[in-house]
Amino acid sequence: MKIVAGLGNPGPEYVFSRHNAGWLAADRIACSWSCGAPRMQFSSMAWTHHFNGEKILLLKPLTYMNLSGRALGEAVRYFSLSWEEDVLVIYDDTALPFGKLRLRKKGSAGGHKGMASIIAAAGTAEVCRLRIGVGAVPERREMVSWVLGPFSGEEQKALPDLLDSAARAVELWCSGDVDRAMNEINSNA
Repeated sequence: MKIVAGLGNPGPEYVFSRHNAGWLAADRIACSWSCGAPRMQFSSMAWTHHFNGEKILLLKPLTYMNLSGRALGEAVRYFSLSWEEDVLVIYDDTALPFGKLRLRKKGSAGGHKGMASIIAAAGTAEVCRLRIGVGAVPERREMVSWVLGPFSGEEQKALPDLLDSAARAVELWCSGDVDRAMNEINSNA
């Protein structure tokens, strides 16, 4: 069994914000996998899907970004899974240009409060993550207003293709060969 968690914030004001890129990716994955309506489980919206014979739990934590580790930790403990091998976290990253994806097996939170919460809950930085580039904060703009702000009109037009690419990246990760998935995803970026 594996867990894929898309990070974001609940509430209508955040739906199409840059900070909800992980949630948007989770929605796209649930749709492409024809998962149907989610259920409430582990303080999250949750779907179950079988991919290549492996059971996948797709989560959208409802705990707000900075407490994502609490929701994900509930699921990891319940199923006695390995943070290093069985979990993939999807989230926004301002260090990447809009539209770029990066898959990594481990690393720091890079200032991302959701990932910091997950690393704290896991007790290790060895948690696989798919970072979705949302672009750098423009000059004279604060980080919070940038990530909680909406995508530009041009970005909104490109968003469906980006989310499709993120869904394909998740499927590559789910296939079990993380190194191959990293090579393919990161070389296309």
